[in-house]
Amino acid sequence: MRALLCTEWGGPEKLTIGHVPAPPMGPTQVRIGVRACGLNFADTLMIQGLYQEKPPFPFSPGLEAAGEVLEVGAAVTHVQSGDRVAAICGHGGMADEIVVEANTVLPIPPVMDYETAAGFAVAYGTSHLALAHRANLQAGEVLLVHGAAGGVGLTAVQIGKLMGATVIATASTLQKLALAQQAGADHLINYSETSFRERVREITNGRGADVIFDPVGGDIFSESLRCINWEGRLLVIGFASGQIPQAPANLLLVKNISVVGLYWGAYATRNPQVLRASLSTLFDWYAAGKLSPHISQVYPLSEAASAFHSLMQRQSTGKLVIRVQ
Repeated sequence: MRALLCTEWGGPEKLTIGHVPAPPMGPTQVRIGVRACGLNFADTLMIQGLYQEKPPFPFSPGLEAAGEVLEVGAAVTHVQSGDRVAAICGHGGMADEIVVEANTVLPIPPVMDYETAAGFAVAYGTSHLALAHRANLQAGEVLLVHGAAGGVGLTAVQIGKLMGATVIATASTLQKLALAQQAGADHLINYSETSFRERVREITNGRGADVIFDPVGGDIFSESLRCINWEGRLLVIGFASGQIPQAPANLLLVKNISVVGLYWGAYATRNPQVLRASLSTLFDWYAAGKLSPHISQVYPLSEAASAFHSLMQRQSTGKLVIRVQ
């Protein structure tokens, strides 16, 4: 089968398309013919050897994929051959076929196309588990979303609004802020032109944000600690800035602040029930027209390296998807 292959640590230029044997399948697993695969920031880290998980060479990147079930193991009952599904695969999604544990596979709504399904689970799943499961966001609270035009940030804006929060979005350009506004943001801050710390305090009459969603890290994290409300929750989603920050313990103490991490991919093995329940809710919301995924570009597998480059240079908005078949 065809696959995008990482054979050594490095940038997108190291990736090649080759042919590898189809993976074997066990009784609790599902074989899927991949139609499309979502591209995530974690994929860019994985090919450089900078991610938490380091698969053995050669491997295909791709944490999430969508396609048709080709075969199911003897112990699998909730999907069958021919079903349209999305899957969380950790890696390997950028190939003609993947084999995954059945508990990470969900049927997709009839109204959802494969490209949308391929870019849906990680971005929306991350935001939903972060806001609902980890931060316990409540209706009426103030949610501050950094990187609000990115693949995950836009989903946090949408989900925050669905959960009844007042959403403040930050981004670096007017174009990106316009996307956040379309997603439902109530207030917009261009942090390349003004201090988001001061604007958040102005918007909240000095109280600060109740929940802060931070996929950026670095100085953004440090400034966020200074515009968070009493008993606020600062969600650590990732480090797109390339800088891993440190939290001064004295600030956490005096305002009873919680710094809460979310490694979404770990739920697939540590607590798949929570993951499946979250994704089921999200698919229901999509089918009801409550979510509007933004896919900025779909690349053929032959141009996957260009998609990686665009994401790593922060040139894209919303979600990038690789069309496999």
